[in-house]
Amino acid sequence: MKRAEVTEKILSAKRMKELTWDEITKKIGGASKIVVTAACLGQMKMTKEQAAKAGKLFGLGKEEVLLLQEVPYRGSLPQVPPNDPLIYRFYELVQVYGTTWKELIQEEFGDGIMSAIDFDMTLERQPDQKGDRVKIGMSGKFLGYKSY
Repeated sequence: MKRAEVTEKILSAKRMKELTWDEITKKIGGASKIVVTAACLGQMKMTKEQAAKAGKLFGLGKEEVLLLQEVPYRGSLPQVPPNDPLIYRFYELVQVYGTTWKELIQEEFGDGIMSAIDFDMTLERQPDQKGDRVKIGMSGKFLGYKSY
């Protein structure tokens, strides 16, 4: 069994039960909606307790529940650049603003990177007369390179 098959089974059960990610997060618990969603999609691992709850919710077997607890092989885009319009906009943001983010972060913090491991993200809807806006906040620990 492959982890991608578990993701497809989860998405099918979500669809058939007409669940939202908010509802799923409340039933599985133990993490934010972003982390629970990422775990269901195969990009994060679940605790034993979370995996057991997910197994019950989605009708998963023992092997599938165990797969939810394994460290995943991360990176789920089927191709680069992505062809899904919403995901492509993030790719476009990195292409346009990536060098700017790098310059500004390194000017402020020095030579290093922003961690995607010690990382927090928020997503919210902002009402606007011209059409609602998507607000995404990202906060990653700065990891400076060592000088030898």
